[in-house]
Amino acid sequence: MELHDVWFVLIAVLWIGYFFLEGFDFGIGILTKPLARNTAERRVLINTIGPVWDGNEVWLLTAGGATFAAFPDWYATLFSGFYIPLLLILVCLIVRGVAFEYRAKRPEPRWQRNWEEAIFWTSLVPAFLWGVAFANIVRGVDIDAQKNYVGGFWDLLNPYALLGGLVTLSLFTFHGAVFAALKTVGDIRDRARDAALKAGLAAAALALVFLVWTQADNGNGRSLAALVIAVLALLGALLANRAGREGRAFVLSGATIVAAVAMLFLALFPDVMPSTLNPEWSLTVTNAASSPYTLKLMTIVAAVFTPLVLLYQSWTYWVFRKRIGVQHIPGHDPAAALDQG
Repeated sequence: MELHDVWFVLIAVLWIGYFFLEGFDFGIGILTKPLARNTAERRVLINTIGPVWDGNEVWLLTAGGATFAAFPDWYATLFSGFYIPLLLILVCLIVRGVAFEYRAKRPEPRWQRNWEEAIFWTSLVPAFLWGVAFANIVRGVDIDAQKNYVGGFWDLLNPYALLGGLVTLSLFTFHGAVFAALKTVGDIRDRARDAALKAGLAAAALALVFLVWTQADNGNGRSLAALVIAVLALLGALLANRAGREGRAFVLSGATIVAAVAMLFLALFPDVMPSTLNPEWSLTVTNAASSPYTLKLMTIVAAVFTPLVLLYQSWTYWVFRKRIGVQHIPGHDPAAALDQG
């Protein structure tokens, strides 16, 4: 296996890790509106990801940086052609981070509600747009002989891409609901399981159509195997959630995301951005890669630092592994449970 193939796999792993981790905290952000009934419950949901959300975003930075260094032509075409949706995602991630940090800085209910509203929308929009972006990468876009994207913004909003956006939105919401059930106690835990069932059924219907469509247009034997694993994992997650086995449901919902994203990369390879104008103009792991020396140096650095990052992040999740509930919120009055503020 050539180094450019290795780095395609490593970048795929980084995106898979990002969607696995950021997927459930996007889901938590989305669920702060439909699941939480009062301020205390919204705080519970936000606190479940409070220690880890920023660490989850490190995977995005690493994936973007690795793409820039290993496949500069892929990076340039992707970020210039998808400028508007990627800019919207970036703005959402910035506002979302500010919302997490500033929400509790003042005690006024209106101040906190405004930031909670921001958390909801800046979780929902990226969850949808990431699906749109990756669906377009797999489907192919208008790339000319100079490796430039020559399509428009509205070309990205085709039926296949919009379906991809709905798939990631529903899958992340399901993943977040399972995580909420795993990390909370009391009534909110029961409602999280109910929400997971509804989101999971919607995700199952949408994902099945999307993945079969992907397989029919771009698939191969490896992507078909990943499709089967994704479907079986999602069904297993739904059954585990129904049985109240939150830990098993979370592992399986995560496996669904892992297998589904892996399927997209398996269907894409050896292209990194197919051209719909002429297959010979497609960006591939060969013509979009950096020099062998650059890839070799990157491999050495990755071999040293990747295990350290994984150990640190694993330790963070271990430290903050306990469940929480409204009784753990300082100043919470159980008698005010009907508060809708």
